[in-house]
Amino acid sequence: MTLLLKLVPPFEDPVLIFTLVLLIILIAPIILNKLKIPGIVGLILAGVIVGPNGFNLLLRDSSIILFGTVGLLYIMFLAGLEIDMVDFKKNRNKSLVFGAFTFLIPITVGTVIFYYIMEYELISAILLSSMFSSHTLISYPIVSRLGLTKNEAVTVTIGGTIVTDTAVLLVLAVVAGGAAGNLDAWYWIKLAISLTIFGGIVMFVFPRLASWFFKQIESEKGAQYIFVLTLVFAAAFLAELAGVEAIIGAFLAGLALNTLIPHSSALMNRIEFVGNNIFIPFFLINVGMIVDLSVLFRGPEALIIAGIIVVVALSTKYLAAWVTQKVYGYSATQRDLIFGLSSAHAAATLAVILVGYNLGIINEEALNGTIVLILVSCLVSSFVTEKVAKKQAIIESRRKPDLSQKPDRILVPIANPKNIENLIDLAVMLRNPDYQEPIYPLAVVLDNEQAEEEIYKKNKMLQEAITYASATDNDVQLVAKIDINIASGILRAIKELMITEVLLGWNAKITTRDRIFGTVLDNLLENTEQMILVCKIMQPLNTTRRIVVIVPAYAELERGYLRWMRTVSILATQLGAKVVFMAGHRTMNNLKSTVKGSKPAVDATYVPRPSMAEFEQNQTGIGKDDMVVVISARKGTVSYNGVLDTVPRVLSRNYKDNSFIILYPEQYPNMYQDNQYKTTGYTNEPREIEGF
Repeated sequence: MTLLLKLVPPFEDPVLIFTLVLLIILIAPIILNKLKIPGIVGLILAGVIVGPNGFNLLLRDSSIILFGTVGLLYIMFLAGLEIDMVDFKKNRNKSLVFGAFTFLIPITVGTVIFYYIMEYELISAILLSSMFSSHTLISYPIVSRLGLTKNEAVTVTIGGTIVTDTAVLLVLAVVAGGAAGNLDAWYWIKLAISLTIFGGIVMFVFPRLASWFFKQIESEKGAQYIFVLTLVFAAAFLAELAGVEAIIGAFLAGLALNTLIPHSSALMNRIEFVGNNIFIPFFLINVGMIVDLSVLFRGPEALIIAGIIVVVALSTKYLAAWVTQKVYGYSATQRDLIFGLSSAHAAATLAVILVGYNLGIINEEALNGTIVLILVSCLVSSFVTEKVAKKQAIIESRRKPDLSQKPDRILVPIANPKNIENLIDLAVMLRNPDYQEPIYPLAVVLDNEQAEEEIYKKNKMLQEAITYASATDNDVQLVAKIDINIASGILRAIKELMITEVLLGWNAKITTRDRIFGTVLDNLLENTEQMILVCKIMQPLNTTRRIVVIVPAYAELERGYLRWMRTVSILATQLGAKVVFMAGHRTMNNLKSTVKGSKPAVDATYVPRPSMAEFEQNQTGIGKDDMVVVISARKGTVSYNGVLDTVPRVLSRNYKDNSFIILYPEQYPNMYQDNQYKTTGYTNEPREIEGF
């Protein structure tokens, strides 16, 4: 009998409820994808069907509302976290303009229609029209899945979302305050003070707190994830205390933590996995459960108002996207992408309409029309974004990357198990996103009587590398070699696998005066043409604030110049770090020109290269949280300077707290016979002796 009662809808057993929701999350997208319908639509429709206004299998109780709220905050957090901060800062004015368009056009057109044509009260017309201006990034997971988060149209739309939603919520606060008779000077002063305190805590205190936590709890990956979620919901709660919606706090938390959570890191993979597979689907189902299709059959007036609301909301959002396209010269595909992302009405819209209804400003017909708008706009947003995002992804995939060289293949020789995580982390961040090449961890075993036992130990060590790398969702291919010596084994792996970059760990111990690093590393430098990065990681990579790149004279003439510049750009983008180039005047001009047209974009500053004496005495302004990258050179190359050989010793002795990379650019197989150096016009000029 008890079992039968549990199966009577609406279900109340928590285990059964959660099982049903998980089945919906699993099955709905699969079925609708076969029908070429976006999975997001399937989840919303599933919410309509199983919700209280459908077959009433599930109640929209506190648990559904809780998970739905978490999902909404997660969407806004991911939007702030995945945004390219360099592009965001570069396009912030465009975001403000689009935000103004997508706020003013809908609210103006809506007010005119509802006040003059529908004869609503002015305050009712303004509040009802303000919900047209708000939108929810419900289709953001689609552009994220298709790798379009760094497209300018997406960046501008995300920035505009915060502008328009903030403006709408302020309108709501003003209307509610006016209805309660609290709209005096003290109200505005209190609102300004609370918003300033809230913004200061989230944008300045949270990043410093997170940086400290990541340094202290570097190995506890689960604790890092819980800590990040804590900050997100703390920011959302602070936003509510400040008098604005929680979604604003979640988005600002994403911006605040953006540079501390690299996009290719294991932590980012965990955040996206849990959000995209659990919390965000809960939110979409929750949205569907709000919809009541029966309102369409409550008489012609409800139907007319619902139709007007849907047409005005969608047409004004399209108009705002069209105006933005004309102002900034975007393509038709980008325009439709902006419209698709900004046309869904859910969270803020529902907040506006419910407050207005509870205050008696908005009638039941308008409330029902808004519910219909939520369903229709979410469906339109999902369909349009899915179609247009695929088209834009195809367009971008056809654009050949600016590479004159073969695809990047990174070899990571591993000798010390303690270095595995740091080396794999760095390799993942250096990996060129334009190619899907795996990372190659390498173990070399000496060919002697213990070779079989050693190869077993090395393979076990490499399995740790695979386990760790799998958390970052990157492909890893293990390599093991038996050879007469370590250097020979690495050289053979480089040739067999067509490696372009070799990433080596160094313990920063100087063992001999006549060699730069030691026998193995020096042999590799003498017998390879590939780019080699010798690194020492002293602190978590995601806490790096700046990458200080020291560039010697004539470095721009080396064959590997563009490759190492691209490597620095990728690393800076992954770490969200600023780049400081230290170079001579002539080289600096070339660096500026290269950075200006680089993809990904880099936030770079330029300062004169220090003398060797200044570098030795640490008079370069390099801080503890800075990573030092020294562009070195092999003997006989155009940028080689004998002073470069002493740099590793200086770094190991005077920069013990800093992570550093000594980078040897790619060279021509026979550098002396190459005409590149004969035709530059530099060969007869005096060399720069002092410094690098």
